[in-house]
Amino acid sequence: MLQSDAPAPALVPGQWSTLAESIAQWGRELGFQAIGIADTDLSAETPHLARWLAAGRHGSMNYMATHRALRQQPDALVPNTIRVISARMNYWPKEGAAAQEVLADSRKAYVARYALGRDYHKVLRSRLQRLADRIEDTAGEFGYRVFTDSAPVLEVALAAKAGLGWRGKHTLLLTREAGSYFFLGEIFTDLPLPATPPVSAHCGSCTACLDACPTGAIVAPYELDARRCISYLTIELKDTIPEDLRPLIGNRVYGCDDCQLACPWNRYATAAAEHDFATVRHGLDDASLVTLFGWTESEFDARMAGSAIRRIGYERWSRNLAVGLGNADPSPAIVAALQARAEDASPLVREHVAWSLARQLSRMP
Repeated sequence: MLQSDAPAPALVPGQWSTLAESIAQWGRELGFQAIGIADTDLSAETPHLARWLAAGRHGSMNYMATHRALRQQPDALVPNTIRVISARMNYWPKEGAAAQEVLADSRKAYVARYALGRDYHKVLRSRLQRLADRIEDTAGEFGYRVFTDSAPVLEVALAAKAGLGWRGKHTLLLTREAGSYFFLGEIFTDLPLPATPPVSAHCGSCTACLDACPTGAIVAPYELDARRCISYLTIELKDTIPEDLRPLIGNRVYGCDDCQLACPWNRYATAAAEHDFATVRHGLDDASLVTLFGWTESEFDARMAGSAIRRIGYERWSRNLAVGLGNADPSPAIVAALQARAEDASPLVREHVAWSLARQLSRMP
């Protein structure tokens, strides 16, 4: 249900508190590690968002500016919204190769660990819908809409307001008990539920995430320049990756975890309990760059069905792999793989292959 013209259920204050407690319990039963409730006042975020956009740090993500007003006003995005139920679910896979070991092997392809399992959009949306259905069974018809990284939503700000954690210096949500390896999702609702109190921040003087960023994208505490972020470059950017940044990307072909791997709070993170995230698909945790670069477009489509990776398409996937191959320790096998696609149908892929091939040949013994 997107919204409802029916009045919110007529419960007394004590009943709203009981319902909020029940929602948290139902959320845990559905596989969420935590549930919180926030009001819709995001005025504190407005100045920072305005400065970030004015500085052009959103890069080619024009939708960030286009839908700015909707991000700042949840009730403009979904009329009659007065509360946001925020949920988090762990994603770090139980199985698979160690992240640091894959990063250290230049001939392996590093895929951000959140993308090794099933597409989180589908999993979280389904669970949030089931949570909304459970609420409706108890409270009656109400207005709501479910989101999972699928609309103009300031999800970290809302999750922080809902007491699920605090914004870390890398701009991601952090918790003392679970670090940052989790997905977020929301239910915008017209139910006058009591808000969950926020928690205090615990980054202190630590700068581990800033120091770890390969491209210097975290330009200051709580300040991310997306134009330099490897996640942006390998996922959001549709065009050519700037040449000066290509060597810094290393073997990261889809996203980047470096700032999270360096964060001390992730020592307390726990692996995903959800099977769709706990299980690695198609050996992507420990695959060679050459192997992945050898996939045809039909193989990519088939193997990435149900994966978040599929949304970037075969062309960008190939572009990213080409850059990784250019950064890898030189080998005849890599040169041969690049030469095999030197005349690729895509101009974007051809350009990155040419750059990588020249880089490989220049370093061959």
